Amino acid sequence: MAALDGLPPLRDVIARHGLDAKKALGQNFLLDLNLTQKVARNAGSLQGVTVIEVGPGPGGLTRAILALGAKKVIAIERDPRCLPALQEIADHYPGRLEVIEGDALKTDFENLARGEPVKIIANLPYNVGTQLLVNWLLPRQWPPFWQSLTLMFQKEVGQRIVAREDDNHYGRLGVLCGWRTEAHMAFDIPPQAFTPPPKVTSTVVHLVPIEKPLSCDPDKLEKVTQTAFGQRRKMLRQSLKPIGGEALLARAEIDPQRRAETLSVEEFCRIANLL
Repeated sequence: MAALDGLPPLRDVIARHGLDAKKALGQNFLLDLNLTQKVARNAGSLQGVTVIEVGPGPGGLTRAILALGAKKVIAIERDPRCLPALQEIADHYPGRLEVIEGDALKTDFENLARGEPVKIIANLPYNVGTQLLVNWLLPRQWPPFWQSLTLMFQKEVGQRIVAREDDNHYGRLGVLCGWRTEAHMAFDIPPQAFTPPPKVTSTVVHLVPIEKPLSCDPDKLEKVTQTAFGQRRKMLRQSLKPIGGEALLARAEIDPQRRAETLSVEEFCRIANLL
């Protein structure tokens, strides 16, 4: 892709700007430009689309998104050391890259979208990735402002996102994702593709919103799942005691001796609606 966009190799960019990845920021830079293109392509056509990217680092994925025709990329980067490298990409693609220095957890993403069709594509920092996903899943208004999420996680997190009942990986994340999205794992990325190599395999997950999910209050569903999976080895009559226990389960017509990982998304919504 260096030949495609005329920009220098990422290793050169990192060396020139002294961008050693910071563990405290959950940084692992993906340097293989063939892989960054593969990630971006998993989001589908980017023509005429505004893409929001979180944690672009030196800009490998940013370059792939722009090279594949995105109308604009809005990148949120917390590390000021990365800004000069991103500015070089902005200069190369005039008017198509907007870089915002800030904390993604404190960012109003819906306001950034400005009513335009938006796709979110990101190699998420390990330490904030799950919380960002939950934030994007639980807005009051649905369908959401985003058309799709194409996100990179540790493989274990990806397995939790796509898990369904009676799966060892099934938990709160599987319920929330299963309630409002169609989610699938696209492909794995080995540790050696990153600098520095993480200790785990990564995976790319693609999520598309369900237009009309089961009717349920997001705050109540989050409360039920947190309570149920907080003591996942216990029977529901015990784990759900703080919010109604056996009486609540009786109203929901659910056996109080079952465990949280056996309940479907529909059953969790049923309990939440009775709170």
